[in-house]
Amino acid sequence: MPVLASPDIAASLDFFRRLGFETQDFGDANCGISVREHIEIHFWLCADRHVAENTSCHVRVRDIHALRADLAGRVDVAEIVETPWGMDELYIHDPGGSLVRFGQARERMREAPPG
Repeated sequence: MPVLASPDIAASLDFFRRLGFETQDFGDANCGISVREHIEIHFWLCADRHVAENTSCHVRVRDIHALRADLAGRVDVAEIVETPWGMDELYIHDPGGSLVRFGQARERMREAPPG
């Protein structure tokens, strides 16, 4: 599971709650966790925002289109990007500047051939 730098744990967890994640703040431990279905993202407190802004993770999802539709009802999201390496991806920056790339392999979206 990814562990992202966050200059403000409370703000990161609040953002992911808006995205439909359940969250847990460990207060004095300076860390937090967000969970949605099979997706789990952890955060650690980092005073240097530059670290967070240069951090990213890739999370595979089962249905990128359903995820985008749900997230679009919660926050502004960009369109899904079809990458040259065969993934359909959705990019979201959290309030600390970390990039979360949600992706689904394109071949999983095709129907099985008949027969």
